[in-house]
Amino acid sequence: METKTFKIDEIYVPVKRRKTLDPETVAEIAESILEKGQLTPILVRPDRDRFVLVEGLHRLEACKALGEETIEGLIVQPRPH
Repeated sequence: METKTFKIDEIYVPVKRRKTLDPETVAEIAESILEKGQLTPILVRPDRDRFVLVEGLHRLEACKALGEETIEGLIVQPRPH
């Protein structure tokens, strides 16, 4: 799979995912991103005109906190129901 660059404001975070956010983890990841760059891409799935976050909430929030407008990620296919 090839890593792509996504606009952060086009990524939707489901409510259930938001509840797992830990501000301390976001701060640690933000510091790591400043030092080394983003090492692990987030995972998103397509949903009409946006992308839905599958994995990488803390990385996404860390990039937001750093004022980034884009983030590296991979597109995964939605699971069949």
